[in-house]
Amino acid sequence: MTTVGVVGLGDMGIGMAGNLAKSGFTVLGHDLRDSRLDLLEELGGERADGPADIGARSDIAFVMVMNGAQAMDVITQLKSTMAPGKAIAITATIKPNDVRDLERALEGTGIDLIDSPVSGGKAGADNGTLTLMLAAKAEVLERNRPALEAISGKIFHVGEEIGQGQTVKASLQAVFGAYFGGIFEGLVLGSKAGVSGQVLHDVFTHSALASPMLANCTKLIMDRKFEGTGSHIGTMYKDLGITMGLAREVGAAMFTTSAAYELFQTGKAMYPDGDNWTIVRVLEQIADTEVKW
Repeated sequence: MTTVGVVGLGDMGIGMAGNLAKSGFTVLGHDLRDSRLDLLEELGGERADGPADIGARSDIAFVMVMNGAQAMDVITQLKSTMAPGKAIAITATIKPNDVRDLERALEGTGIDLIDSPVSGGKAGADNGTLTLMLAAKAEVLERNRPALEAISGKIFHVGEEIGQGQTVKASLQAVFGAYFGGIFEGLVLGSKAGVSGQVLHDVFTHSALASPMLANCTKLIMDRKFEGTGSHIGTMYKDLGITMGLAREVGAAMFTTSAAYELFQTGKAMYPDGDNWTIVRVLEQIADTEVKW
């Protein structure tokens, strides 16, 4: 039986670990919080002593941390014990240059690196329906496909060059940032002009822009659920920062994304514990209105 490790058991990592266990894999997990390790055991996984322990015992290790520095620290520990021919999948969203640094750190080890950030949020992680934008050699993908499919609904092989996965994710987050900003501003505009939230929700969710994300987003806003929904504002702010950094590096103009980035920065400053939808509260204060059913 294949043994799979998961380093980082936050909202995303714990869902991935649970689906791997459901699929019959032996799952080892590591997190700095004992409460997350307790939850892992409830889902059928096993506590590991740390990344080095996971490296010694796993065929593939998923790394779901917050940034490139954390990923490098985990990689350093994993490679100290991991055997050649095993694999490390970076499912965290980090800078393209950071994941290339990880590739260089693994040179000469015989360990395969998979650059595969994900999309789908907590719901996708919990349901095993994440979208993977994966960069790796084709044979590495095929060798590790069963574990990758256990956490995903769709795998896009975006190329063989490490860094391409993170580049696609940075491009995707530009669209998400603009989409979120449009939803928030549209709801506040309608509310300020005297339209009920129910009407706005019904029309928005039956328009050409309709999507599960839009429906969920508008409902959470009108239910005034701004924390604990699995989409922390700090994560999106970090992701948009990666997008803007890549844009500066390659010389791409990002008028709409830059506005979304500033909007998320303001929301994070005012409501650091909030989720993405909490930005509506900033816009509500400016307009002196409240989006409600």
